Amino acid sequence: NSSSSSSSSNSRRHALLGSVISLAASTVCTPAVASLVQFPASKLQNRYILVRAGKSYEDLSNGRIARNPAFKTSQSCGLTRNGVKQVLGLTVPAVEALGVAEDLAWIWPSIWQSSYMTAEILASELGLGRSQIVPEYSFLDARGLGAYEGGETALVAQQVGEFDAQDSLWRPLKGEDGTPHESLQDVLVRVRQVMSICETQYRGDNIILVAPDSDVLSVLQV
Repeated sequence: NSSSSSSSSNSRRHALLGSVISLAASTVCTPAVASLVQFPASKLQNRYILVRAGKSYEDLSNGRIARNPAFKTSQSCGLTRNGVKQVLGLTVPAVEALGVAEDLAWIWPSIWQSSYMTAEILASELGLGRSQIVPEYSFLDARGLGAYEGGETALVAQQVGEFDAQDSLWRPLKGEDGTPHESLQDVLVRVRQVMSICETQYRGDNIILVAPDSDVLSVLQV
């Protein structure tokens, strides 16, 4: 049913801003070994908390897709006042409820401005030091949608959702501005790299992954 597939895809992409999801670690931690995490992951050395950044100025870009990573560190991708309120009022309490501040925790944000600002607020409110913020330079970036860049958000979400539902290897057409054109599988490869690094580097810790886009978090949930 195409309408139900579209609805499901749209709801996945438009997950609540500032949502928090926890991926639990295995109850028995084995010695960390350098390897590529396979999904679905049956055993994890750490607990992962997935956080979508608060609302950014980019989200208010006249309802247009804005995913070009060339601008990800600009103030135009930073949190709005409402975005800051979202993080303080929704995200921080949700993370605190998971008991993260009581154990060793690390925050891995995309360097997308909204994600990094979200991470800084989290660290401050949870009593974590800046040394516990580990910037991720590309693996947690928003999914690149190629030629769809600048397109109407609602229409693009519907079209991309329909194609994704048919084939996770489907990629949008290349654009002319250098925005990546990624399939869901491409995004999976990126986030698997992050998980593999964390699984090798840490053991029994809380890892908060902060991404600017719900596609990245959705791939990790599957």
